[in-house]
Amino acid sequence: MLDNLKKYDIVLASNSPRRRELLAGLGVEFRVETIKGLDETYDESMPLNEVAGYLSQLKASAYTLAPNELIITADTIVLCAGEVMGKPHDRDDAHRMIRALSGSTHDVITGVTVATLDKKVTFNNVTKVTFAELTDEEVYHYIDEYRPYDKAGAYGIQEWIGYMGITGINGCYYNVMGLPVNHLYTVLKDF
Repeated sequence: MLDNLKKYDIVLASNSPRRRELLAGLGVEFRVETIKGLDETYDESMPLNEVAGYLSQLKASAYTLAPNELIITADTIVLCAGEVMGKPHDRDDAHRMIRALSGSTHDVITGVTVATLDKKVTFNNVTKVTFAELTDEEVYHYIDEYRPYDKAGAYGIQEWIGYMGITGINGCYYNVMGLPVNHLYTVLKDF
């Protein structure tokens, strides 16, 4: 499958072990390359549902592509009650985020950019996730045991909190992990 990609040196520009695992699951051969210290700021007046796609484009634009390269960049945010939640800064910030998610439904938005020298496609994928009402004891247990400081919204759906705390999901499960592989597969077929 995806024989059309064999002419490309595919680069996944992400440090995320989950994104590496998900892209590998598509049977795509790729290498990982990242640039440290990329600016990930956005205009606060931007529509919040466009932030993730914008950030994925920003990451892609930092790379100088060779003629045979195809780059994949992604950024995931959690949007809850009008707040964009990225990665928590510390334990208190993680607690604040998970308490806000507790007992409510939020959007997980992953923006993905796929680019070559000749073509660039950016898309956003949205999944609605509903959490049960969580106790402080459950929240702190999760934070202390799983240290979710590298995850948007301070949680990983594939971890303990997802097993016991998520009561509903509407959309792509893998999007919540950080890479909407079905949508990405559809885009890659056209390259």
